[in-house]
Amino acid sequence: MLHIAIAAGLLLGLIVGLAASATGNASLHALAAGSAPLGTLFINAIRMVVIPLIVTVIFTSIARLGDPRKLGRIGGLTIAFYWITLIPAIAIGMATMSVGLRFATDIEMPQAAATTVPELQGMVDFIVSLVPANPFAAASSGAILPLIVFTALVAAATGTLAAERRERLTNIADDVSEALIKLVWWILYTAPIGVFGLIAPVTAKLGWDLLVSLGIFIVSVFVGLALFVMLVTLPLVYFVAGINPRKYLSGTFGAMSVAVSTTSTAAAIPVSLEEATENLKVSKTVADLLVPLGASMHRPGSALFQGAAVVFLAHLYGVPIPIVAIGAAMLATFLVSLTVAPVPSSGVVTMAPALDAVGVPVAGLAIMLGIDRIPDMMRSGVNVWGQISTAVLVDRWTGPHKDAGEGGDSP
Repeated sequence: MLHIAIAAGLLLGLIVGLAASATGNASLHALAAGSAPLGTLFINAIRMVVIPLIVTVIFTSIARLGDPRKLGRIGGLTIAFYWITLIPAIAIGMATMSVGLRFATDIEMPQAAATTVPELQGMVDFIVSLVPANPFAAASSGAILPLIVFTALVAAATGTLAAERRERLTNIADDVSEALIKLVWWILYTAPIGVFGLIAPVTAKLGWDLLVSLGIFIVSVFVGLALFVMLVTLPLVYFVAGINPRKYLSGTFGAMSVAVSTTSTAAAIPVSLEEATENLKVSKTVADLLVPLGASMHRPGSALFQGAAVVFLAHLYGVPIPIVAIGAAMLATFLVSLTVAPVPSSGVVTMAPALDAVGVPVAGLAIMLGIDRIPDMMRSGVNVWGQISTAVLVDRWTGPHKDAGEGGDSP
C-alpha cells in the first residue's frame, strides 16, 4: 500500500509540474514552488538517519561474527565484487552515451554558476583517507567511508571480547538500529508528500521543451542501466548463486520500488534486509552486514550514470575526450562512486573530479541537477539490485556462515 501511495505522489507531482509549465498558470506554479520545502524536509529526514543507521547495523553485524577471520573472508569477497562490477558499469555508461549522442541534437547551454572542483585524490591518498584522524569529524562532515572503516575496526575488536561484554555492546547497538529502522519507516510514511515536493518544482521549471531536448541523455542512461543488469547482475546471480533471474527480480521488487520512489538506497535498507533473508534465503548475518554496507559504498548504477554524464557534458561543451582522458575519467569516477552518499542527487555533485579530469566545465553540473530526478530514480533501483546481489553471492560463497535451515535456490 505504501508503494502505491508513493507512486501516486510521484505521478501527481509530474502532472502538476507539467501542467504548470504548459499553461503558465500562476496558481499551478505557486503550488509547485510552494511544495519544494516538503521535498527538502523529506530528504533532510532521510539524511538525518543515514549515518547512525549504517554505523549501528554494521557494528552489530561485524561484532557478532566473533572470529575476525570470518570478517576477512566475507569482507575480501565483498570488496572484490564491488570493484569488479564498478569498472564495467562505468564503461557501459560511457559506451551507451557515445552511441546515443549520434541521435542527439544541439542543446542551448543555460548559464550556470561556477562550482568549486574538489581535488581528486590519488590511490595512495585515497587509502590513507580511509583511516579518519577524528571519526566524529568524519561523521559530522558526512564522510561515510572513513566512518565505516572506524566502525568496522571497533566492531572487529569487540568481536574478540569475552562473550558477556560482546553481547552487552551488540545488544545496545542492535536496539539502537531497530529504533532507527522504525524511524526510517515513519519517514517513509511521509514519502508520498515528500516525493511530490521533489518532482513538481523541477518539472514546472524544465517544461516539455527541455525534457524533450535532454531526453536522449535519460534514454541512454536507462539503456545502459538495463544492459548492466542483464549482462552483469543477473548472470552473476544465476550462474553463481543459482537463482532464476525472474525469481530474483520479483523477490527484490519491494526494495527496488522504495529506492526508485525515494531515490535513496538508505531508505530501502529495511525492505532490502527483509527481502534478502525471506525471499532469497540470505543468512541474516551476511544480510545485516552487506546490505547497509552496500548502501554506503556500492552504487554501480551511480557509477554508470557518472560515466555517461561525463561523455554527455563533454559533447555539450564540445570537449574532445582522448583515450588517455577516458582512463583518467574512469579512475576519477571509480573513486568518487565509492563515497557517494546514499541520498538523492549526491552522485551529481561528486562527479566534479571526473569532469575536471577531461577538461569539461564543472558548470555542467547545474544541467545534471536540473534533469537528475528521473535518472536518479532509475540508478537507485539498479544500486539496490547490485547491493542485494552482493549479499546473495557472498552468502553462497561463504556457505558455512549461513543460518541454520537456510539454503540456496535452484534455477
